[in-house]
Amino acid sequence: MKNWSNEKNSLGECDWKEERRMAIKIASKLKIPLITFDFEKQYRKEVVEKMFSDYKKGITPNPDIDCNQKIKFPLLIKEAKKLNADFVVTGHYARIKETKVSLINPSFKLASRVIKKNKKYELLRAKDESKDQSYFIYRLRQNELKHLIFPIGDYTKKHVREIARREKFPNFDKKSTVGICFIGKVNLKEFLKEKIKTKKGRILSPEGDVIGEHDGIYYYTIGQRLGLRYGIEISKKGDDKKNLRRWYIARKNPKKNEIIAAPEGHELLFRKEIIIKNFYLISEDKNKFKKNLSKPQKVLSRIRQVGELLSSKISYNKKKKQFKVILDKAITGVSEGQAIVLYKGEKVLGGGVIGFK
Repeated sequence: MKNWSNEKNSLGECDWKEERRMAIKIASKLKIPLITFDFEKQYRKEVVEKMFSDYKKGITPNPDIDCNQKIKFPLLIKEAKKLNADFVVTGHYARIKETKVSLINPSFKLASRVIKKNKKYELLRAKDESKDQSYFIYRLRQNELKHLIFPIGDYTKKHVREIARREKFPNFDKKSTVGICFIGKVNLKEFLKEKIKTKKGRILSPEGDVIGEHDGIYYYTIGQRLGLRYGIEISKKGDDKKNLRRWYIARKNPKKNEIIAAPEGHELLFRKEIIIKNFYLISEDKNKFKKNLSKPQKVLSRIRQVGELLSSKISYNKKKKQFKVILDKAITGVSEGQAIVLYKGEKVLGGGVIGFK
């Protein structure tokens, strides 16, 4: 898939060309054809433009989730059907399971899996928790899951690399990708400045004192550390012990274009309650799920990629028509616009977008 061609590598070429050269080597070794799909137009519209729009509102989106939901899986499956392919196989660290019959075959004999009607499919976390990608694909739909196979979900990354080395694959020790899906590692602030103009505003202490100035709340996220070496200098008033501590962004006020900062350990940095917007369930019926929430139910929550699985309770407010998660223990770095994904054991229930009201 070619989704982005703006960023250049050290040779002055677009990264996608470098990736494609490696894919050609792999396809040649396997003696299979390589077909390249160009989805850049769709990616720009559905992922990049939305990302700029969300940042401009002062929230922190997750473009990787949008990419998986709107580009990677639906468009690949659509093209696969045109080629009369039954399945799309990807290297995601996650597992798929039919509610009654296991559909993952560790021996890679893919023909043993048959699509069956009137069956539900579950998404499970990967065996390698440190590489689990279920957080990014929590919006997979049933009609997509039945056409997908994740063969490495039962393996650790170390094991996968060892198999690739043993089979003499040229990418066995290739560096893992980082950064934004298909764009890669970029200076996010500079990237956003391409579309969002700077707008100076005040940085306030928890007490309301002006302690600094920023160039636009869109470039910063909740939990980000402040200080000269991090791009924003703040003046810590007074001479108490808190001024020796690290300071972080605790709140953002888009209407006033203000940032509220607080010293490490300050109560303003912590949150326990999260409203779930655009709530989505993978294999559960939403109406039944709501009924079961007449009393808060225990779940595990994750608010960032391979972040800690947090003990929590989910409830549903009929009047407000609102799902809410209360964490057992307050945490820092909860940012509006990011995803919260819910689990029951190793099963991914679903998730939504983090909100506060």
